[in-house]
Amino acid sequence: MTGMENAIEVSELVKSFGEIMALRGSSFTVKDREIFGIIGPNGAGKTTTLRILGTLLTPTSGTAEIFGINVAKEADKVREIISYLPEEAGAYQNLSGLEYLSFMAEFYINSGRSAGEMLEEGKRVSGLGDRLKDRVKGYSKGMNRRLLLARALMMKPRLAILDEPTSGLDVIHSSHVRQMIKDYVDEQGVTILISSHNMLEVEYLCHRVALLNEGIVISEGRPDEIMDRFSAENLEEAFMEATRIE
Repeated sequence: MTGMENAIEVSELVKSFGEIMALRGSSFTVKDREIFGIIGPNGAGKTTTLRILGTLLTPTSGTAEIFGINVAKEADKVREIISYLPEEAGAYQNLSGLEYLSFMAEFYINSGRSAGEMLEEGKRVSGLGDRLKDRVKGYSKGMNRRLLLARALMMKPRLAILDEPTSGLDVIHSSHVRQMIKDYVDEQGVTILISSHNMLEVEYLCHRVALLNEGIVISEGRPDEIMDRFSAENLEEAFMEATRIE
């Protein structure tokens, strides 16, 4: 992971919604081919950051670049190389899992790969097997999330942005989703940016993390570095120490 251009460079990012400052000068860097986690409590600015990088919001000030492309000025170019999975995403309930992946693959054909190739990739990544023939409305929340993650990864984006990928899932499905993400980075060399308030999950999954609190990055580094920095047993403790919450 050395000697390559950075996947993401965020500098002094500010986003206000009227009187509310969601981001207050946030900065961090993500290297190519790493799993990077943005962690913090609800309302810290995690989703706002991901939406800016996913070209859904424009920053009030500051810059964000993905592989050297400015997300505000060249949003179309950015969209060609990323995929974005919001926390509350849903699949079309009346389609089968297979029909849904097939339908979504048609949108990504200009990524240089055929719909058939992407569909095969989606089937493999989802791990849902014969259940892909069933209608999505019969899926559990965990199966639904695996399907959506397969949709986000099947196009082999250079960067996949995943907002709370295991939110609301039980232990077994959470574990499966984490393994899907880990395996995909190892196999395909993509970069993954995830947000989570589950700090223990991020500790397991991410090469490096940024602690975000009240719209600003208060610490960045490898999980073990951050734990050392705050003499903490885990990231949760480190976060509490960093924010001086007793």
